[in-house]
Amino acid sequence: MRVCITSQGDNVDSDVDPRFGRCQYFIFMDTESDDFQAVKNPNMDSMGGAGIQSGQVIAEENVKVVLTGNVGPNAFKTLSVAGVEVIIGVSGKVSEAIEKYKKGELKSTDGPSVDSHFGTGK
Repeated sequence: MRVCITSQGDNVDSDVDPRFGRCQYFIFMDTESDDFQAVKNPNMDSMGGAGIQSGQVIAEENVKVVLTGNVGPNAFKTLSVAGVEVIIGVSGKVSEAIEKYKKGELKSTDGPSVDSHFGTGK
């Protein structure tokens, strides 16, 4: 299964980024093979709409689950419409988050965890 983890760096030893729409990197991982690809988030410095735009990136990558610290209302709606499960409250290293997910220790959310514009400094 293809999973996306928001990350502060470009590898699995990086810390999970607590922001979804404005995270530094997306780590796309195949949970069966553990192959991963790090992609710099093109929406990190967007003036607006980062959550929606990042949600569209995830949907285009055929991701089934997103692991992140927080997600705003627009990103949550975009991901939900695309059929992507959202798991919030994730912290620590990307590799640790994946292991917790595989063990069933992380549960999906039914709504956003922060207001719009979280992580913009506003």
